[in-house]
Amino acid sequence: MKLPVLEDLGDVRGATVLVRTDFNVPMSGADHAREITDDFRIRAALPTLNWLTERGANVVCASHLGRPNGVVTAKYSMDAVRVRLAELAPGVKLRDNLRFSPGEEGNDAGFVADLVQGMDLYVNDAFGAAHRAHASIVGPPRSLRSAAGRLMQHEVAVLDGLRTAPKRPFVAVVGGSKVSDKLGFIAALLETVDQLLIGGGMCFTFLVAQGHSVGDSLCEREQVDHCRQLLAKFPSIMLPEDIIGVDADGVYATFGRRLPERAKGMDIGPGTAAAFSDAIMEARSVLWNGPLGVFEDVRFAKGTRTVAQAMADTKAFTVVGGGDSAAALAQFGFAKEVDHVSTGGGASLEFLEHGDLPGLQALREAPRGR
Repeated sequence: MKLPVLEDLGDVRGATVLVRTDFNVPMSGADHAREITDDFRIRAALPTLNWLTERGANVVCASHLGRPNGVVTAKYSMDAVRVRLAELAPGVKLRDNLRFSPGEEGNDAGFVADLVQGMDLYVNDAFGAAHRAHASIVGPPRSLRSAAGRLMQHEVAVLDGLRTAPKRPFVAVVGGSKVSDKLGFIAALLETVDQLLIGGGMCFTFLVAQGHSVGDSLCEREQVDHCRQLLAKFPSIMLPEDIIGVDADGVYATFGRRLPERAKGMDIGPGTAAAFSDAIMEARSVLWNGPLGVFEDVRFAKGTRTVAQAMADTKAFTVVGGGDSAAALAQFGFAKEVDHVSTGGGASLEFLEHGDLPGLQALREAPRGR
């Protein structure tokens, strides 16, 4: 995918540049004393911010934080982010939380006009928000010469390469709770991958489609027919052969593919974890999106941990699609052992499914020239 990049902006000395960043960082503490618990997203923007400031540009960042729903609240103040940004990138300014205005999510023309006032150029480095047609994502490129930041550029290059020309065998591991959230993504993957490994809560809908009983496990009955069609069309789908969960009395137990009445599956079993690991170790490209169980509970974390370990150990090119799978990778200490951890869970899914995002299209259609 051909995107305008920073070099395409030409001489930026003296220019005022609006940079859409993703500083939606995890925070803790009381509303008026919030502290950042992980500044990875701020640090991820530094290559772009440094490139601009080193060449004499005046940089103004804009980001959302949480979901304030158009209301100014202390909980979603950017104050702590502003302090950390000043430490990492002195001289770079930061606007208030974009979502303090309902015009951001509503893509309001008046709010776009406010964003671009006094700006000469626009850079989008917020891959994690590029799947949203929000004012700060699609608005500025209509009037300003624009470019993708370094983070955006790298995300697109990695995911586009995986989507169009992966080294084979290409194995995808998909988990998470609901199959309905990822049905389009799964269908698109199945046209590309050599093997698709399915775990997490969504596996139970597929198991029901195979005719198995799943007790009280999470199952979207309205999606069973869709899953049955995919299973019939794609023999490359691998489902769990054993399940960890609790029985009718809430006691920890291991089951096969058929769960007894009132039992609830919470994780893939050891046999499945080993089979998934073998597939990952034999691959040359691996994509992982979504945990394989309720990994926040130590009793049901073994499946996700085993997959995370395999992702760290394999010689394949490894990509983790952000979100909960990235959180699990970090929790188990393997974040630095994979080739690419996406900064956008939903954005990575949509890009891999459709091959494009509203924010990318906006950049391609932005004005050219000097």
